[in-house]
Amino acid sequence: MKRSYAAVIAFVKRDYLFVSVSYRAVASTAAASLLAVSVAAAQGLPAFMPLNPMAESRSGLYFQPYKPVRPGRWTASISLDYGSAVERSYSSAADYTLDAEVLRLAVNISHDIGRRAFVLAGAEAGGAYAGFLDGFLNWYHRALGFRVKERDRRPTDQFRYEIVLPDGSSRLRAPSDFFLGDLRFGAGYRFGRSLQSVLSITLPTSTAPAGYGRGVVSASVLNTVRAQPAPRLALEGALGLGYTPSHGDLESVQHETFASVSGGARYRFWGRQSLYANLFYHSPYYHDTELPALDRRELSLDFGWLLATRAGDWRIGLTEDPEPGGPGIDLVFRLGKEF
Repeated sequence: MKRSYAAVIAFVKRDYLFVSVSYRAVASTAAASLLAVSVAAAQGLPAFMPLNPMAESRSGLYFQPYKPVRPGRWTASISLDYGSAVERSYSSAADYTLDAEVLRLAVNISHDIGRRAFVLAGAEAGGAYAGFLDGFLNWYHRALGFRVKERDRRPTDQFRYEIVLPDGSSRLRAPSDFFLGDLRFGAGYRFGRSLQSVLSITLPTSTAPAGYGRGVVSASVLNTVRAQPAPRLALEGALGLGYTPSHGDLESVQHETFASVSGGARYRFWGRQSLYANLFYHSPYYHDTELPALDRRELSLDFGWLLATRAGDWRIGLTEDPEPGGPGIDLVFRLGKEF
């Protein structure tokens, strides 16, 4: 009897231990799965800033995604944008040519102050070169079935950045291997789980030659709204208003007030992997130049692939201009990491 009783006790203990271990394993797996889903679902779109020097040197507006609440924590991101631009616009009295490859390396940090307020800061470095991508981009565009006439008319991998205004005066810009950009500071406030506003200011700290830095303080108000209609889908839209005083040798043809509108989506298609697309509109940067590429609005499509991890996002993307308009850039390769 005692042996039978002991055997029963041993069996119960063994069975309890198995169930306990199994329960913990299942719970751990479920928690990890939920964490993976929540990490992937909670993220939004990446930030977007125009890369073309004619645009970047004039306005401080950009797309600022909604920032998830992380009380008391510092977050940071690093991004590398490398683009190739070839633009030619002319009239009977004016001419504009931009044939260059442009680099921007940006580092941004942010810190939550409570659950609603946060602060931002960013620094960047860049360069403008003759480059090496013209041959590849000619093949890329032929593969897509369309021609870029400006590329056919320009020599391969040659730098040119020049503006001739209707009064006959010319502005010839120089290439630069490396320069520091304007510093950016901001303060933001979340009005709820789906709406935030950011006041962003840039300081004229650029060491670049004329034609790349703003040269003056700029101020922008960036409003972002976010929605998540499904666990795998996040939507974001933004409205920005900005002011940059006219400055430099193009002062007579520069706009000072600007507006931007953007809208995009991020869809998690498998595991922690997502695809995103964001359409960014910016009002005209210049006026009365008689050059459509400068006097018109800018429209850019930013799209790519994202991998969400516990430490943040990895990003690979491209930016294209979906229609002829303002000072866009032919193709931008984008890499980024948020942590």
